[in-house]
Amino acid sequence: MTPNNTTPFTLVLFGAAGDLARRRLVPSLYALWCDGALPEHWQLLGVSRSARTSDEWRAELVDALEGEVADDFLARVGYVSADATDPQALGTLRERLEGQRCIFYLATRADLYAGITRALDEAALVSDQSRIVLEKPIGLDYASAEAIETSVRGCFDERQIFRIDHYLGKETVQNLLVLRFANSIFESQWNHRYIDHIQITIAESGSVAGRGAFYDEVGALRDMVQNHLLQLLCMTAMEPPNTLDADAVRDEKVKVLRALRPMEATSIAEEVVRGQYTAGANGEAGYTEDAGVRESATETFVAMRVAIDNWRWAGVPFYLRTGKRLPERTCEIVVHFRPVPHSIFPQQRASMANRLVFRLQPDEGIQLSFSEKRPGAAMDIRMSELSLNPQTLRRERAPDAYERLLSDVIQDNQTLFVRHDELMAAWDWVDPILQNWRDSGVRPEPYRAGTWGPSAATMLLARDGRLWDERETDDAPDG
Repeated sequence: MTPNNTTPFTLVLFGAAGDLARRRLVPSLYALWCDGALPEHWQLLGVSRSARTSDEWRAELVDALEGEVADDFLARVGYVSADATDPQALGTLRERLEGQRCIFYLATRADLYAGITRALDEAALVSDQSRIVLEKPIGLDYASAEAIETSVRGCFDERQIFRIDHYLGKETVQNLLVLRFANSIFESQWNHRYIDHIQITIAESGSVAGRGAFYDEVGALRDMVQNHLLQLLCMTAMEPPNTLDADAVRDEKVKVLRALRPMEATSIAEEVVRGQYTAGANGEAGYTEDAGVRESATETFVAMRVAIDNWRWAGVPFYLRTGKRLPERTCEIVVHFRPVPHSIFPQQRASMANRLVFRLQPDEGIQLSFSEKRPGAAMDIRMSELSLNPQTLRRERAPDAYERLLSDVIQDNQTLFVRHDELMAAWDWVDPILQNWRDSGVRPEPYRAGTWGPSAATMLLARDGRLWDERETDDAPDG
């Protein structure tokens, strides 16, 4: 049986008392229910060690959801206090879940994944119709990721495992595929002949306060680059799949990861910038204060120059950047096209070359920058920006990324989820950078909270005669 939006299911949410469940997962499930996108028969069962009743958890969810929450939705919600790694504790759920199509969502720390999946298996809760959803980051390096994967894959088949990266559920990322593969005018120019370079930025204005214990073990490379940034790179650089089938799409993404030029000691020193924020000019706390540690070598900022060694992208650098405590929260993929080979207009500069911007947050959309003549007698050239989807997101509410991905899990569609070989290929590329940092003992470069990172990040592009795409902000550094 192929699941669809009429097939009953039970969502068993581990880590139900956590922030992710309260802020993102349950609100997204509720939005799907309000939109009529769920089957007639379904239920949500929260599982956590925290002692509370189903009524108490429902009350917490009401506070997290916007507006008046329908009683019919809450009637489908229950809670069980249990140690999710204890097979005996989970065995008490057997009668409640027997014969049902269960989706086990692990909104917990990744180091609990192996224990939870083994407990589910030993409690006889895993069946052919079961599905499991794993949040990132899966592991802290290649070896730990492989250990987790071995445990999970020992209880679930690959077709049952959904490794979620919520950036892939964003409307603009999906629109990137449509823009490329449904429009010959873009795909024909999507190569080294016409593209000068591509920048991908995920900037966060917030700090690590409240997540210090987690973040000090993980850092920006594991938390953002190994998954989010590499996934966005794959979606941007992949070859056209022969179909929109899940494996066809993921086959092409794996090819991109395997074509990434390996990072060696010399290239890491020259092409990877690592930073950690310090106190800001406006009184913002530094990282060690936010994280609650005396000192730390954990990076809160990473910028890098990446090469893809294949025919399409030969010679085209990809610049990746992410960080905490930057001037604004934004996520963009910016495609910089090459300037015209010879301009007949004296006012036209190389910096006026076409740009295609895919903005994922805070406001989703796609904009094309191009040169045009100002009105008047003179041949005065200016840059203009054209929105390529001005009505798409205004006409109706765009679903949240978690809404889209939860719906895909319910319908058993793995297209926007990470496959095992994809995950391991990403770790295989990232691991040498982590090892180099450990071996060298070089500490992250400091940067002031509220700026765009260390000066070395600016120089990373300046050496190539380029600049980062940044909006003008009062507190941004000169560089």
